[in-house]
Amino acid sequence: MVSRSCANFLDISSWDLLDFPQTPRTLPRFMTVPGIITDVDGGDITSEVTSSSGGSRERKIIVANMLPLQSKRDTETGKWCFHWDEDSLQLQLRDGFSSETEFLYVGSLNVDIETSEQEEVSQRLLEEFNCVATFLSQELQEMFYLGFCKHQLWPLFHYMLPMFPDHGDRFDRRLWQAYVSANKIFSDRVMEVINPEDDYVWIQDYHLMVLPTFLRKRFNRIKLGFFLHSPFPSSEIYRTLPVRDEILRGLLNCDLIGFHTFDYARHFLSCCSRMLGLDYESKRGHIGLDYFGRTVYIKILPVGVHMGRLESVLNLDSTAAKTKEIQEQFKGKKLVLGIDDMDIFKGISLKLIAMEHLFETYWHLRGKVVLVQIVNPARSSGKDVEEAKRETYVTAKRINERYGTSDYKPIVLIDRLVPRSEKTAYYAAADCCLVNAVRDGMNLVPYKYIVCREGTRNKALDDSSPRTSTLVVSEFIGCSPSLSGAIRVNPWDVDAVAEAVNSALKMSETEKQLRHEKHYHYISTHDVGYWAKSFMQDLERACRDHYSKRCWGIGFGLGFRVLSLSPSFRKLSVENIVPVYRKTQRRAIFLDYDGTLVPESSIVQDPSAEVVSVLKALCEDPNNTVFIVSGRGKESLSNWLSPCENLGIAAEHGYFIRWNSKDEWETCYSPSDTEWRSLVEPVMRSYMEATDGTSIEFKESALVWHHQDADPDFGSCQAKEMLDHLESVLANEPVVVKRGQHIVEVKPQGVSKGLAAEKVIRGMVERGEPPEMVMCIGDDRSDEDMFESILSTVTNPELLVQPEVFACTVGRKPSKAKYFLDDEADVLKLLRGLGDSSSSLKPTSSHTQVSFESIV
Repeated sequence: MVSRSCANFLDISSWDLLDFPQTPRTLPRFMTVPGIITDVDGGDITSEVTSSSGGSRERKIIVANMLPLQSKRDTETGKWCFHWDEDSLQLQLRDGFSSETEFLYVGSLNVDIETSEQEEVSQRLLEEFNCVATFLSQELQEMFYLGFCKHQLWPLFHYMLPMFPDHGDRFDRRLWQAYVSANKIFSDRVMEVINPEDDYVWIQDYHLMVLPTFLRKRFNRIKLGFFLHSPFPSSEIYRTLPVRDEILRGLLNCDLIGFHTFDYARHFLSCCSRMLGLDYESKRGHIGLDYFGRTVYIKILPVGVHMGRLESVLNLDSTAAKTKEIQEQFKGKKLVLGIDDMDIFKGISLKLIAMEHLFETYWHLRGKVVLVQIVNPARSSGKDVEEAKRETYVTAKRINERYGTSDYKPIVLIDRLVPRSEKTAYYAAADCCLVNAVRDGMNLVPYKYIVCREGTRNKALDDSSPRTSTLVVSEFIGCSPSLSGAIRVNPWDVDAVAEAVNSALKMSETEKQLRHEKHYHYISTHDVGYWAKSFMQDLERACRDHYSKRCWGIGFGLGFRVLSLSPSFRKLSVENIVPVYRKTQRRAIFLDYDGTLVPESSIVQDPSAEVVSVLKALCEDPNNTVFIVSGRGKESLSNWLSPCENLGIAAEHGYFIRWNSKDEWETCYSPSDTEWRSLVEPVMRSYMEATDGTSIEFKESALVWHHQDADPDFGSCQAKEMLDHLESVLANEPVVVKRGQHIVEVKPQGVSKGLAAEKVIRGMVERGEPPEMVMCIGDDRSDEDMFESILSTVTNPELLVQPEVFACTVGRKPSKAKYFLDDEADVLKLLRGLGDSSSSLKPTSSHTQVSFESIV
C-alpha cells in the first residue's frame, strides 16, 4: 500500500525523477505533535495535522545539503562516531535564537553509510543530535552533487557558460533528473518530521531549489524560507538554463527568499519578470512578488561570521605562538594575505599577476612586500580546476625567479590543509588582505581578517596599540557592498589591483585605524546570529496571513503552485445563480469584452457567433439591462455588436455610453476639455522614440502609451519615469494618469468602468426600476473598479431592497470580486444558462429606454 505522504508524487514522469533504488524509510516511530504518534514505516502522514498545544516549543527545521556533523568510524569498535561541526553555518545560526528554540536538521552525512547500518545511525542521529539523515545512494549523490550542482548550476551561477564541450559541461537531462530525485528524498524526510502548522522550514542554498515545490504541494500552508548563498546570475545568463522555469517556480513556492546582495535579488526579480511575467513592488520597505495570490517576499542581507568561534581560536596559546612566529619570519616586510579555495572563480592567478605588476611598477617594494597565498583544497574536480592550479604554480614560480633572492620569496604558496589556528595567526599578522575573486557569493575572508586584526586579547599582539587593517576586495563578491572602507577593485584590471595594493600599503596609520573601526563595528553587530534572527523575523512576518485565505493547488509536476485567495472567494456556477435569476424581475448585467467574452490573446477581435447569440438571448429578456463595459472604442464595439439591438455599450471605460443601438452616443464631458492632449502627446512621443517596441494609442477620451513589446525591464523603467513626468506636467489639469498592465494612460477625471456601472444603476433607480439582481464579470485591473463601485452602490439607502450581487472575475486570482470563472468558455457557459432560463420565463414587463442625459 502506498503511503499518503507519497500519494501526490506518483506521476513520476511529471516530476522528472530517476529510478534509483529507494533507501528504506529508517526513522523510528516518534511524536511530531503532542498526542500523535507517527508510524513512519506505516507511512500515514496527513496533510491536515491538528495544531499542537500552545505550550509546544518553537521549532525550526533547517534543511541543507550536509548535516552540521563530522563523522568518523571508530577503528577499534567499528562503530560510527559523530560530533558537531563547529564551523558549520547551520549550527552557528542558532546564536540568533533563544535557548528555548528547538532545531531539527535535515541533510546528508559526509560519509557513505551502509544500508544495513542506516536504521541504527538514523535513530542515533535523531536522539542525540536532532538530525534526520537523507541517505542518498552513491550513484545518486555523484550525479546530484558532483554532476548537476557542481558542474552545471555552480558554473552557470558564476557566469560561466559551456560554450564548448571542453569548457564546462553541457546540460544533461539525466543529471537534472538526479537533482530532482535527490530533492524528492529530502522532501520525504522533512514530511516525516514536520508539524506543518507550527514549524518553520529554512532551506539553505542552490542544492535544494526545487524542494519547496514538493513541500508546498504536500502542505499548502507550510512556512517556508530559502536562502541562496551563491550569486544569482543576470537574466541573460540564467535564461540559457533549459530548466529555468522549474527552478524559478520552485523558489517562488517559498514565503521568503534571501540573497546576500541587492544585485543578486535584482537579477532574480528580472528573471521572474522576463520569464514568468511577474512584477514586484516594495511594500513598506519589503520587496514582494505577487504569485497567484501569495506574496513572496525578498530578503537582502549578507551572512555574518561567528564572533565567538573566531575569538576562541584567536585566544589559543597555539595561535599566539604561531602569530609571533609569522611576525618574526616576515620582520621588516609588509605581509599581504590571500586565502582562497582552489577554483577558477577565486582569481588566484589574476592576483599573482597583479602582484607581478606591483613589483614591476613600484620597484621600491621589491624585497619589502610578501604575498602569502593559502590555497584551500578544491571542492570540485575537473580540467578547469587542474588548469587553474597549474597556472597558479607556474605564475608563482615565474615571479619568485624574477624578483626573489636566496632569502626572499615575494610569493609564498601554502597548498595544504592549514589548521584553523594557523589561518587565524596569518589573519592577525597580515598588514593587508587581498580578495580578488572574479565571482563569489559572499566570501567571509575579509570579515574574518577584520575580527582577527581586532584581536584585543591575542597574546601575540600589543594590547596598547590601536587596531588597524587594510582591505583590497573584488567588486564581484557578496561582502563588497558592506565593506565601505575597503578599496574595491575590478580583478580583471591587474594594473588597478596593483595600484590598490600599493595604496593600501602606504595608507596612513590614522586612516587605517578609522577604516578598521568602521568595518569592525559593522561585522561585530551583523554577525551570523543577527543574520539568522533577522531572516526568521521576516519569515514569520511573511507567513502571518497563511490561515486567513483559502488555498488551491494548481499545475502539474514542478510547475505546481498554490493559489491563495479570500475564504469567501468561490466559483460561480449556473446552479448557484439561476434560482436568483429566475425569481428576480429587474436585473443589471455588466460584461467586460476582452478577456471575458473574447480571449485576450486572440488575433480575431470581433465576437464569435456564439457570443452574439448569447448576448441577444439575454438582451431580448425585457427584465434585463445588459451592458458591455470596455476600454475599446465606440466604433469597433458598435460594429461588432450591431446584431444585439437592445445591448447597452459603455465604450472607452464609460466615456461614451449608449443604452441601445437606436440611441445616440452620449457623454457628460465637454469636447473642449481636451487641451491636456497637446501637453501629453509630445511627452509620450518622446518616450516612444526613446523606447523601442512602444506605441501610442489615440482614443477620443484618452491617450495610451503601450510597452508590452518593449524590453520588460527598460519598458517598466520608462513607464515609471513617464508616470512621474506626466503627473508633474498635468498637475493642474482635470485628468488622471494611471499605470496599468504594460500601459500608461491619461484620461479625464471621473472616467472609469466603476463610474459607468454606477450611472447605469442610478438610471434604473431614477426611473423607478431599481435592480433586484446585479451581475458583473470582468478579467483585468480596470474591472476591479467596477466590482468595487457596484458593491458600494448597491448599499445605497436609495435602494429600498438590497439586490443580490454577483461580482465575478475571470481566472483564479486575487480580486475584489467574490466569485470567479476559469476562462471565457466558462463565462459563455454561464451566460448561455441564463439565456436559456430567460427563454423559459414569460415576459412580465416591456423593455424601457432611458436617455443618458436624464441621469446626469
